[in-house]
Amino acid sequence: MRTTKMGEEGKGPKEAEQSPDLPESSAGSSSLRRAVESISSLISLSFSIKIFAAKWNTIRTKLEDLNSGLAAVQNCETDENPVLLGLVSNISGTVNECHGLARRCVDLSYSGKLLMQSDLDMLSAKLDLHARNLSEIYNAGVLTHRFAIVVSRPGNGACRDDMRFYVTDLMTRMKIGGAEMKRQALLNLYEAVVEDDRYVKVVVEQSDIVNVLISLLDSHEAEIQEWSAKVVSVISGFGSYKVVLIGAGIIAPLIRLLECGSEVGKEGAAKSLQRLTENSDNGWSISAHGGVTALLKLCSGCEGGDVRAELVGPACGALKNLVGVEEIKRFMVEEGVISTFIGLTRSKDEVLQINSIEFLQNIASGDEAVRSMVIKEGGIRALVRVLEYRSACSCKVRETALRAVENLCFCSTSCVTVLIRYGFVEQLMSFLRNGEASIQELALKVAIRMCAKSEEAKKALGGANFMTELVKFLDSKSFEVREVAAEALLNMVSIPKNRKRFVQDDRSMGLLLQRFDPKQGNSGNKKFLFSILMSLTSSNSGRRKIAHSGYLKNIEELAEAEVLDAKRLVKKLSTNRFRSMLSGIWHS
Repeated sequence: MRTTKMGEEGKGPKEAEQSPDLPESSAGSSSLRRAVESISSLISLSFSIKIFAAKWNTIRTKLEDLNSGLAAVQNCETDENPVLLGLVSNISGTVNECHGLARRCVDLSYSGKLLMQSDLDMLSAKLDLHARNLSEIYNAGVLTHRFAIVVSRPGNGACRDDMRFYVTDLMTRMKIGGAEMKRQALLNLYEAVVEDDRYVKVVVEQSDIVNVLISLLDSHEAEIQEWSAKVVSVISGFGSYKVVLIGAGIIAPLIRLLECGSEVGKEGAAKSLQRLTENSDNGWSISAHGGVTALLKLCSGCEGGDVRAELVGPACGALKNLVGVEEIKRFMVEEGVISTFIGLTRSKDEVLQINSIEFLQNIASGDEAVRSMVIKEGGIRALVRVLEYRSACSCKVRETALRAVENLCFCSTSCVTVLIRYGFVEQLMSFLRNGEASIQELALKVAIRMCAKSEEAKKALGGANFMTELVKFLDSKSFEVREVAAEALLNMVSIPKNRKRFVQDDRSMGLLLQRFDPKQGNSGNKKFLFSILMSLTSSNSGRRKIAHSGYLKNIEELAEAEVLDAKRLVKKLSTNRFRSMLSGIWHS
């Protein structure tokens, strides 16, 4: 059996010499295979070229694209298509020409730089023409798939060249393949970028594939849109690559998909927009293409139990990122976004709840007018509802809600009154008694803010036995928690009624005084503790319990050591009818 000689590959299919007993189908497949092998050999040779580097890099990229396209065609019934066979023959001729130019560049045997540059430019144009012709043949739908094999993904630890070849092959299938081949290529690319971050870099470095992904967002095939959006959403999660997507024009097709795509497509678009808006500089581009309106439309009209959280969650996240742009924030407020997001706090989805709560917090931050609108439209009630201990909300959601209460609800005493009316004090008690450590610490901080803002809050917390819980935290392993608890307790006992309650609680008094025992660990800074005792000495029963406790000697020792707060306390205890009892112990 004779095969076509390398020197004959540039001739047309009728001119190529072949054995009369060789079936036409075998001849077509053989010429295609030889073309692929010849291009692969040429690509390897091109890496040895040290001159005209920029031109050869461009040519090598085009050869890789062409090679992937021919590899994809090998999966099709090609033999009854004379146009394709003629194109393969022409490609082989161009490849032979390219081999000659490459060899001359390697050997530095060309006759002149300008002539070689001109030859390389013409070669590059020929490769572009071959790629367009191959794409037209594939898009015409005249090729029938024998099988749907895609180049296998390189294994873990693969070299960069192998990864690049694999991605280039997928790109070619996305460019020239039919709907099923495009879908399969996108699926394989998605799996690659999800499982190995290195593929993300390979994709971004090839601007052609980014442009292909963007064009497929506008595909008429829903599945192709969906898989393209999924790939883009992964890439957009890498901060250094967002600028590449923005520069390639990703915003407009994402918003079109958000408006008119399938549910899965919209979800991918929303996730991408959420990640892209983490840089608020992109806000204007999104707004200019109608993205803010599209995102608001997704979020509005959703009831907590009926919303598709996988879609609305990232849409809320994108809007939350955009509230930092003042003009966009004003537009959202005018569109009624506050009531929409108050409604979304009732969602059963954790991410959606967190995004909606943080949105309300962010949009009201530093803007008293908007803060008043949030409160007026039921924001406080919504937050308290989220914090209900019997609700199914996660610890993370409750932490977010507590921070929002701290940032939104202490702007005035009237807001604190509303909180108390809605049962917020009882919720704080539940968190302190049964909550996780992070919730307990937040609850303590919120209690301090409440005490500092309202006398009514101090009385309400005192009536709920809040001081009893606070004393327990004076023994916490965390220095910060101990300090927060002591500060909160100091605020509480500033109210006469609370002082009386505390002094009457022998257990709490005992736990407080134990903090002055040097044998006790975690005693730390006693500044707040001394201030609490000073406040308690304003009542006779308080002075009596301190003086008769077994810990007075520890306080006296601290006074003798010139601890100023201890000296003041001992002096206070030494007045009036206690002077005679304490005389000889201390002289001021």
